[in-house]
Amino acid sequence: MPQVVEVNHPDDLAHYHLAWSSLLPETRSASYFQSLDWLQTYWKHFGRDQRMRVLIVYSGGAPIGIVPLTVFRDHTRLGDVRMLTYPLQEWGSFYGPIGGNPTATLAVAMRHLRHTRRDWDLIDLRWIDKTCLDHGRTRTALENAEFAVNESIWKEIPLIDLPETWDAYFAGRTSKFRNNIRRAEKHAAERGELTLERHRPLGAARGDGDPNWTLYDVCEELSSRSWQGSSNDGTTLCHDEVRPFLREMHEVASRGGAADMAVLRLDGQPIAFSYNYHYRGYLNGLRVGFDPEFAKIAAGNLLYLYVIRDNIERGDQLFDLGPGSIEAKRQWITRTTPSYRYRHYPLASPRTQLLRMKHWLSRRQQALSS
Repeated sequence: MPQVVEVNHPDDLAHYHLAWSSLLPETRSASYFQSLDWLQTYWKHFGRDQRMRVLIVYSGGAPIGIVPLTVFRDHTRLGDVRMLTYPLQEWGSFYGPIGGNPTATLAVAMRHLRHTRRDWDLIDLRWIDKTCLDHGRTRTALENAEFAVNESIWKEIPLIDLPETWDAYFAGRTSKFRNNIRRAEKHAAERGELTLERHRPLGAARGDGDPNWTLYDVCEELSSRSWQGSSNDGTTLCHDEVRPFLREMHEVASRGGAADMAVLRLDGQPIAFSYNYHYRGYLNGLRVGFDPEFAKIAAGNLLYLYVIRDNIERGDQLFDLGPGSIEAKRQWITRTTPSYRYRHYPLASPRTQLLRMKHWLSRRQQALSS
């Protein structure tokens, strides 16, 4: 009979390193955000006010899947609500169970939540790729565990499916856009030589875990000079609120062979950057930016041109550009796919039921205005 071991303290995660490392490669379209390295570093910086609930599902005495969860206080107009969700916090686009048997893993994990003490006011499982990966598993697992479910779209995610050749990809862009890019390249060439410096270490296990701090500092500097320097959300490379986390995460990702950064230079001068994580052909775009002094030569588009072309040459399969600013990315993407959320509002919680009504009214108003 399947069993669940629940881990509530970050120090105990080290005992499951081998299981995590063996299950992650079995996970379809896994991203670096589902790695143990990500969770441990994220928790070190942001876990103080959260409660860890990592569910490790066993069958026949062997681990078959992992469902990392966290309980944190979400501030709403109705007061603080304890939310049970995945430990992603908007850094990536998608999340889900780890392992090659997500159906059984989710089913057992949700039944475990049903029969353990409720330390949450709301289940809010966001970042679900229902269309390509989940196929209704999350909703079914929640409903089979007798959790009434509300399904809605969380965000639209811009993606680039990378073919085998650059010509095949570029031919799929509109003729007008292709001409604009060619003109941008020509105008840039009149000012100097464009070069792309890319750093993607193979990882310490393969003798190549150098974080290349010199290049990372260039990315930070470009971030501070770009629109990100004046951004108020505090999640960019140069912001004090997350800068220590991102720097430590960069070192960890470099050791694990998951860090990826690119700097576009004009006659050696850095003009734009892209910082990403990658795992088995899946590239997550974390942050991009460019020096506004080079806006007239379309530095942002030239950066995408050079990075995407290099991605294809490296054999990457999917470039997830991350949620937000879709219009700025639209000419480059091959498709968008919705990221779903599944919420359960316990009847025994009056505040949560008021929140449910508020969410319902908000969705209705959006539907009427669209």
